[in-house]
Amino acid sequence: MSQHKAVLLLGSNLGDQKKNVEMALEMLKDGGNEVIRVSEFLMSQPVEFESSNIFCNIATIILTNLSPVQLLDFVKNIEIKMGRLHDSRDGGYTDRIIDIDIITYNGLIFVSKRLEIPHRKHLFERTFSGILLKDFI
Repeated sequence: MSQHKAVLLLGSNLGDQKKNVEMALEMLKDGGNEVIRVSEFLMSQPVEFESSNIFCNIATIILTNLSPVQLLDFVKNIEIKMGRLHDSRDGGYTDRIIDIDIITYNGLIFVSKRLEIPHRKHLFERTFSGILLKDFI
C-alpha cells in the first residue's frame, strides 16, 4: 500500500477544546494514519457564524493509506464518535466539539459533491488557517 501525504486542520469550540483536538489526533493515529507533524495550538474567533465560544485549532500532516474519499469518511466518523451532530454542509456553521478538514492530499486537485481538495476557504480566505498552514503547505 502506498502512503499519501495529507494536511488536515482540526478545530473545536465546545467543552475542553484542546482536549477534544488532542483526542481527535489520537483517533487519527488509532485508525492507522501516521501523524508526522503537528502545529502549535491557535485560539481563534468563529468564522462565518456568531458564537461566544472560541476555537482551538491545529494543523497536522499525516501519512495515510486511505483515498481522499475514504479519508473524508474516516474523519467524519471521528466527528460523529466525538459527538458532532451536524455537518456544516447540511445547514451552515455552528458550534462544534470537533471539526476536521482535509486541506491538501498529495498535491491532488479533487472535486466532488462531498469534498473539494485543496480546501480553498482555508488556503485563501481564513486568517487563522493561513497562520497554521504557513509552514505546512
